[in-house]
Parts: sequence; structure tokens; C-alpha cells
Amino acid sequence: MISTPKTWVVTGVAGFIGSNLLQELLALGQTVIGLDNFSTGHRANLDEVLAPVGTANFRMVEGDIRDLETCRIACEGADYVLHHAALGSVPWSMDDPLRTNAVNVDGFINMLVAAKDAAVKRVVYASSSAVYGDTPDYPQLEDRLGRPLSPYAASKSINETYALAFQMSYGLQAIGLRYFNVFGRRQDPAGAYAAVIPRWIASLLRGERCRIFGDGETTRDFCYVANVIQANLLAATIGDVNATGQSYNVACAESVTLNQLFQMMRDKLALEEPRFSKATPQYDPFRPGDIRFSGASIEKAQRMLSFSPTHSVDQGLAEALEWYVEKARTSAGRLLTGAGRQTAVPVNPPTHGGAPLTVATS
Repeated sequence: MISTPKTWVVTGVAGFIGSNLLQELLALGQTVIGLDNFSTGHRANLDEVLAPVGTANFRMVEGDIRDLETCRIACEGADYVLHHAALGSVPWSMDDPLRTNAVNVDGFINMLVAAKDAAVKRVVYASSSAVYGDTPDYPQLEDRLGRPLSPYAASKSINETYALAFQMSYGLQAIGLRYFNVFGRRQDPAGAYAAVIPRWIASLLRGERCRIFGDGETTRDFCYVANVIQANLLAATIGDVNATGQSYNVACAESVTLNQLFQMMRDKLALEEPRFSKATPQYDPFRPGDIRFSGASIEKAQRMLSFSPTHSVDQGLAEALEWYVEKARTSAGRLLTGAGRQTAVPVNPPTHGGAPLTVATS
């Protein structure tokens, strides 16, 4: 990639996974066209990535994938598309299935049409472990799907069907990546539909109880974002055409219960500040649409894409916690000025190196 740089479109570039892909591609000397409407992504994510490297190899297209012309502008002159613009939440889709379909299905078809017309070499797109639905298989295998349990799951299943149809009909090569609970730096902890790891980190740092839906024995295959970046680059550049027109599990093949996840996070924070060891979760009723047990077989991705996770859940959590704690320190340490008076107030609990976080009141 470094010796023969290409032009890449990253949709959802201001989001969690999109901004991490942008960071890696720019580090590899690639040219990136970003597409985002900032409905769920954040400009601060782009600022964090671009501040050290500049914008010479980056062009931003601000717009919505539900608009075909916007998709065409983004794909012009591109070699690869990494499609990550979506409404990526099961609860959100339960509340608003029409918007989920409009973004995740109609928007996806727009990107396929634009990529086809621009003669893009390959589209790599985010699918989801949600497509496995109520399958009893454990671990989940790519060729055995259950019934979808949410509109979000249905939208991702439809994406896989359309991607294959475009490859068979028009020769547009496509690879779907079924993500299993991705986490890492820049994953948004705010909002009702936030993913569990950043939401719990934020709760712990605020001294609040973490909410577990159900009995805590629900399992998930948590996958650090570095593994996802690797899978995207491999899927885009793999030379074997037989690897295209398919979907692959992207995970660590390491199922963890929510109770275990909470304990891991609490214990890592307690290494720096012992008071975290006393934190306990709050158990709430199960949520409709949630899969009970989730765990991936990654044998197909290992065999066809040479995928090999570099970070276990434990290693990924260590890196993610370091990023979130540093962000919390930076945010809480800012002084809010007003009427010429500043007062530093300790935040409970202290974190990171034993130094209390502070906020300011004016």
C-alpha cells in the first residue's frame, strides 16, 4: 500500500470506526475522501486525526448517503470504498425502523450505484453479527443464519444480498465484514444508544453505576478496533477474487459475559485508583431485540483474508481505557472562566496515575 498509494472513500468518516480507518490510511500514505453528514459522527474525531498530519491527502464531502449525487461526488476517482455510514443500533432501529431502512438500505444501494458507475475496484462494507438473529449455533458460522430479531439486523442482511447482487449483475466486487461488538478510542459514550463499553467507562469515571440489561450472563465477542482496521485493509486489497462476494466474521473468537466485562473494566481502573474496586452494576430487564449469546468463528476470515487479530479483549480494553481516562482528565481539567474567578473542584472518583480529575466552576 505504501509503495502504490490509492484513493479510498470512507463513509461515516467522522464516526468511531471511520475516523480510525482514516487515521490508518493517512499513516500509510493513502489519499482519503471522507463522506459524513455528522448526524452521529463528530468533527472532533476528524480534528484529532488530522491535527498531526494535515489535510493534504484528505478531502471531505459533507452530505448524506441517502442522496445519490452526494455518493457520486464522493466516489469520483476512487479505487476503494470502505462503507461505514449507518444507523448502527438495535434499540434505535426498534424505535425508528423507517429511518434505519432509509439510511442502512437505501443509502447503501446509493453507494453501490455510485461505486459501480465510478468503476471502483472494490467495496468493503460493515455488516453485523446481528444478522445471526436467533440461530442456536455457537460459535456463529457465516453460512448459518437465524431469523432477524430487529430492523437493524434485517437492514444488514439486505445489504449483504444487494452487495452480492451488484457483484453478480455488474461485476462490482464487494466484501461484507460482520462486526462483533467493536470497541476502542473515539467510540461515543453519550446518548441512549451508546455501545456498552464506552457507556460503562463513562459511568465508572463519573462514579455512577453501570447498567446491565438482564442477568449479566449474556455473551458478546468484543473486538478491538485495531482488528477491524486490519480486516478492512485485507478485504480491500486481497488478490484472490474468490474471496469477494462473501461476508466474514470479524471478531476475536473470545466470548465474554457482561458480568466478566464489567469486572475486567473495574479491575483495570482499580489498578490506578483502588476505590473503583467497590463499584457494582445495576441490573435492569432484558431489552427486546438483543441476541442472548454471541460468539464468532473467524476461521473463514483467517483462511480467505489472512485475518489474524492483534489485540485480545484484555489488550484492547487496556488501550481503550487509557484513551478515555486521558480524555476525561483533559475535559475535567479545563477551567471555565467567568467574572474573573476560577475554582478547581475534584471529581469523584480520581483516575489515572492517582491524580484527581478536576473541573472548574465560575
